[in-house]
Amino acid sequence: MNKTHISLDVKNLDAAVAFYRNFLQAEPAKVRSGYANFELDNPPLKLALNEAKKSSVSHLGVQVADREAVFESIERLQAAGLETLVETDTDCCHAVQDKVWIADPDGHRWEVFVVKGDVPQAESVPEEAGCGCSCGA
Repeated sequence: MNKTHISLDVKNLDAAVAFYRNFLQAEPAKVRSGYANFELDNPPLKLALNEAKKSSVSHLGVQVADREAVFESIERLQAAGLETLVETDTDCCHAVQDKVWIADPDGHRWEVFVVKGDVPQAESVPEEAGCGCSCGA
């Protein structure tokens, strides 16, 4: 099986592991001094966390199959005490989407989203203007 691999530099490894434990509903596959990783089958993902002085990334996401999965994620994340930003029927990246945004302790922004349909080019935000949603924020 192919998996997406994401490697993030994080300022506080313990805080990042605790966050991703809640977000991914999984235990780390490996934890070493300054390093941890999660290996998931659903979604197919290998997430590596490296303790570093700085962190940076635009945003990351998990695309789900349907709207119900987005709203299940909203309920689960809010129940875990995580701050969420919910967007419904938003025009983002030339598609109509429902999504929820969260941020980890280092400010890495994650979205759980479903694509509900394409937006015709004339109605989309011009590429040079950025996304019409929080992904460009």
